[in-house]
Amino acid sequence: MPQEQNVIYFDNAATSWPKPPEVREAMAHYLDEVGANPGRSGHRLAVESARIVYAAREAVAELFNAPDLLRVVFAANVTEALNLALRGYLRPGDHVITGSMEHNSAMRPLRALEQEGVELAVAPCSPEGFLDPARVAAAIRPNTTMIVLNHASNVVGTLLPVAEVGRLARRHNLLLLVDAAQTGGAYPIDLQAEKIDLLAFTGHKSLYGPMGTGGLIIGERVDLERLAPLMRGGTGSRSEREEQPDFLPDKFESGTPNGVGLAGLAAGVRWVLAQGIEAIRAHEMRLTQQLVNGLRAIPGVTVYGSLEASRQTATVSFNLAGLEPSEVGLRLDDEEAVLCRVGLHCAPVAHKTIGTFPTGTVRFGLGAFNTAQEVQAALEAVRRLAVDQSRSSPSSKHQPAEAVQ
Repeated sequence: MPQEQNVIYFDNAATSWPKPPEVREAMAHYLDEVGANPGRSGHRLAVESARIVYAAREAVAELFNAPDLLRVVFAANVTEALNLALRGYLRPGDHVITGSMEHNSAMRPLRALEQEGVELAVAPCSPEGFLDPARVAAAIRPNTTMIVLNHASNVVGTLLPVAEVGRLARRHNLLLLVDAAQTGGAYPIDLQAEKIDLLAFTGHKSLYGPMGTGGLIIGERVDLERLAPLMRGGTGSRSEREEQPDFLPDKFESGTPNGVGLAGLAAGVRWVLAQGIEAIRAHEMRLTQQLVNGLRAIPGVTVYGSLEASRQTATVSFNLAGLEPSEVGLRLDDEEAVLCRVGLHCAPVAHKTIGTFPTGTVRFGLGAFNTAQEVQAALEAVRRLAVDQSRSSPSSKHQPAEAVQ
């Protein structure tokens, strides 16, 4: 963390910060020493640029145990990747099952497809954000084609049963699409062991790459002839043809790639692999439990979600009695230099599930660079706000620290 900033950055669920030094160095190297368009020319710098893109693809495939690195298709972000999977594969008359903790990155394209004839079922989650696989099984119909789940809630961090649903999907010959925006790099993911057919990831969160990077990993059970690209255009391959190439990854990667971004993504993923997913996970679990326990001990604070670090990511949502989430976030920034996110976090259905719609919550998103000292300082900041609120509203009687389970 740059010392001159003198802030506590708890907005890692939106984007991670700071980044490992290796990411900045890789991007500076690309801009200063390479710079050419990958795959478009045969000169040495174009070849080097293509090698860097290949290295990014290789790193991502290794991290998620993809069956083939050519099945890693890069996109601008996880939203584009989800749209490719959903809009590219589904047809009118198909039935899709999703859960009630989804982010709008999946829910909005699904609702739009519903208007075009795709049928949608939303399996209800518990108020803590858990999903019983039996709810998914009960929603399966003869025309069900795909199950769409986020791996962990971006609101409360609750982990969803991807492996169990993956086995369910295989038994019924369905595709499983997983949104790994909140878990990629922060939680172990094995595409093949967990029977994930389509994995959408983002580069700028727990993979510690820059914004503008992400992608879709396409499993071997996916019918590539049926999966249509979102856009078509130049790929640097088969230039004699006016039709889109039908091979991977070119079929789904038109236009000049984000070379400098992918250089940073490769460095970020390599940094994660060097630290070890298990080590990052253990560190974030310790901080998460410290944060949950500390918040629950503050009078007037309601904490949402599992309350167990082992069952969630390092994302914690809470509210402070008598104050809107927006006011809490503003005061934490202005008075305490604690940076977080407030509101609905682009996931209205999740807030309806946990009972915080329409005002939302205050969200602390921790990351690999956060420390126990920062968590303690943030807890003391929240406690000061709670005390101030109690003094300014003598008639209001705060409830004891409440845990929503």
